[in-house]
Amino acid sequence: MEIWPCGNPNPIKGSDICPGRGVLSTLNVCGMAAVWQQVLAVDARYNAYRTPTFPQFRTQYIRRRSQLLRENAKCGFEPGLRRRYVRLRSQLLGLRYGPLSEQSSFRASSVRSSRTTLDRMEDFEEDPRAQGARGHRRSVSRGSYQLQAQMNRAVYDERPSGALVPTSVAEASRAMAGDTTLSENYAFAGMHHIFDQHVHAAVPRLQFANDDKHLLACCSLDSTLSIMTLFSSPPSVKVILKGHAGPVTDFAWSLSNDVIVSTSKDGTLRIWNTEDGRCIREVRDPEASELLCCTFQPMNNNLTVVGNSKHLLQVVNISTGKKVKGGSSKLTGRVLSMSFDAPGRILWAGDDRGSIFSFLFDMATGKLTKAKRLVVSEGSSICSISARSWISREARDPSLLINACVNKLLLYRVVDNEGTLQLKTSFPIEHGSQPLHSIFCPLMSFRQGACVVTGSEDACVYFFDVERNTKAIVNKLQGHGGPVLDVSFNCDESLLASADSTGMVIIWRREQK
Repeated sequence: MEIWPCGNPNPIKGSDICPGRGVLSTLNVCGMAAVWQQVLAVDARYNAYRTPTFPQFRTQYIRRRSQLLRENAKCGFEPGLRRRYVRLRSQLLGLRYGPLSEQSSFRASSVRSSRTTLDRMEDFEEDPRAQGARGHRRSVSRGSYQLQAQMNRAVYDERPSGALVPTSVAEASRAMAGDTTLSENYAFAGMHHIFDQHVHAAVPRLQFANDDKHLLACCSLDSTLSIMTLFSSPPSVKVILKGHAGPVTDFAWSLSNDVIVSTSKDGTLRIWNTEDGRCIREVRDPEASELLCCTFQPMNNNLTVVGNSKHLLQVVNISTGKKVKGGSSKLTGRVLSMSFDAPGRILWAGDDRGSIFSFLFDMATGKLTKAKRLVVSEGSSICSISARSWISREARDPSLLINACVNKLLLYRVVDNEGTLQLKTSFPIEHGSQPLHSIFCPLMSFRQGACVVTGSEDACVYFFDVERNTKAIVNKLQGHGGPVLDVSFNCDESLLASADSTGMVIIWRREQK
């Protein structure tokens, strides 16, 4: 017989899951918060065994469990007793359902170092005949991106005499930082809501709408997408986007949030109206290959870049449904991820053979010119690429955040305007095969340090401070029942969404002061 948590098992509102309370101020309470997350993580891992034919029951169970554990954590019970409770509950669940096969620790995992190169870049020399046909390719030095970094630094360093200089004690800086430490600012713990409309299939991608607090979308391997609103109480699914005949692999919001583009293994790119869920246009891949990723051109949302399973990167005009002449290029493997820099001049794309390519994008014609190649790790999939002009006061260089199936989250510095990458630092995570994604935190301030967030195959969400050389983990969220595939912040960082391989989407709420 299943072990139910005490209390009313009826469905509860998302707002009941995490009552507002102050920032954790004592070691005892901090310890309690960590323990209740460990208990929840144990329950989540066994959740798939509960009533296999009634997934709604499993979601209801986790919601109620989360509420009760949160309430108990606030009571301040002795942490040692709760840790013993975690062990006892794990043993009881193991007896009931059988032991879970533990994934090997990422700390013990060995990366094939003999085949790994983290900072080898290659130039692409164009065919002289092609150069003669369209003119010699202009050689661009590293000066522009170095200038960008210098300009970023000038925001802080080169102020006129008497100007306000943010420091750790400056009022302006305190206001931007929320007058909190980095750990306090990213104390996401309470579950605001759980969505389970895709519970029968993995949710590989999710993303909040641009500059929006309450509109969230996700895609699923069940061939549909969902748009959810978190403004209502409880949060609800606004519309389901149906039309794809195969698993949906990726999607992107337009800048104005009125359109979503999506790619699928059925070989189609679809354009959706986000208000009513209508499919406005369907663009079929002429080679009938699986479409694996997509992104909007940031300066021209009429153009979308799509990557497919036949190693091809293509620029598509979504207004006409036609490919842009000259807007295609081949990679060494299946195109899995891509990201533009903020001005839209450089596009990075990653494949399943461990390479990241940079392309120069012609704003006038939509043409792509291959510029650089970085071999991160031969044979390891580049699952996620995120670009940022600058991160923080300490990290003011243009940067790229990479998930690459090497049991590390990689942070690169962009050193020139051809997209050349130089490894800055890395963080240990469990990542060997799943398509994990990571993000930069959206708000930039003059607070000491800066955060990045990533999913992990150990079913946790990790927050890392990019400026710490040791003990870089700022926070760790537990509660998913499978590998966490994607994470997304809303615009003011008050909510964090995470999705996993079991189809569960969890909305985490930041601790309020």
